[in-house]
Amino acid sequence: MNSNQICAHDAPMPLWPVAPPGRPLAGLTVLVVEDSRLASEAVRLLCLRSGARIRRADCLRTAARHLQTYRPGVAIVDMALPDGSGAQLIAQLAGVVPVVLGMSGDPETEAAAIAAGADGFLAKPVESLALFQHLILSNLPPEARPPGLRVVPRDTVQPDAGALHDDLAHVAEVLASSSDTGAIDYIARFLAGVARSARDEPLEQAAAALARDHSAGRALAADLARISGLVQDRLAAAQG
Repeated sequence: MNSNQICAHDAPMPLWPVAPPGRPLAGLTVLVVEDSRLASEAVRLLCLRSGARIRRADCLRTAARHLQTYRPGVAIVDMALPDGSGAQLIAQLAGVVPVVLGMSGDPETEAAAIAAGADGFLAKPVESLALFQHLILSNLPPEARPPGLRVVPRDTVQPDAGALHDDLAHVAEVLASSSDTGAIDYIARFLAGVARSARDEPLEQAAAALARDHSAGRALAADLARISGLVQDRLAAAQG
């Protein structure tokens, strides 16, 4: 997908004669490209509180379909997607979409996001309304920013527990159905982001250990068994 194919119907950036109180992103459409329901739900709540519309894609392929029919004002792209690297999509969108932000539970990927052309970076957990609005507003063209003073919110968002349950169930399903190299890489990255968003340190440490051992070529049976046990414990607790 090249820059000429990104959008069949380009739309001009919205202008705000008067910004609705507490809704500084009114008029914007945000495309979030993220496979985690927990992270997507956090962004949805931030958009809702800010007045923006949201569209979601869970992989590069779905994002491409969205971008053939409309151009968002903002794209937020997870750095590790099930069908490829978010840096690839960021590079395609830079200069085409007014604001492009990378997002990840791994802060070390920020440099790769910026190098690919991202205007900024959201580190998971994504929960601060003030940070979310600032990153977008500060990177919009001046004519597309709402005029006047703006109250800086101190609010944070907390996604529903059902989103975390769906992510954990997804991990359990992948673990049960596949053990190839690609699946292990994906599980390590995906679970690390979910665990960080949920502030679940034991689960995050287990995902990090899986990634380290896999990179070093060590046996993974113990890592996978530990992760499977932790995931099943959390799913059982949620059901209870």
